[in-house]
Amino acid sequence: MSVRMRHTVAHTRNRRSHHGLNAASLLKCKKCNEPVLPLTLCMNCGTYKGREIIDTLKKLTKLERKKKEKEKELSARGEGKEKASGKSLDAAELSKK
Repeated sequence: MSVRMRHTVAHTRNRRSHHGLNAASLLKCKKCNEPVLPLTLCMNCGTYKGREIIDTLKKLTKLERKKKEKEKELSARGEGKEKASGKSLDAAELSKK
């Protein structure tokens, strides 16, 4: 018969001292302010270190893509979003689709 290991409270607690989990540290994306894990790209806007890696417009349907492109075009010209016709698409709505 084998010798049983000691099962005291102190031994159990010493063994379990390393079982505690650390909370994941989240950063905010510089472009869309969504929480992102460090050293990973933002799945909401597709950027990593300020560069666009994934084209998020490819994921949208044709109608939504045209609206988003029109919004980008108006914002590039300096016109506000209030002049854009229709319902505006924001980053939170795009990430749900």
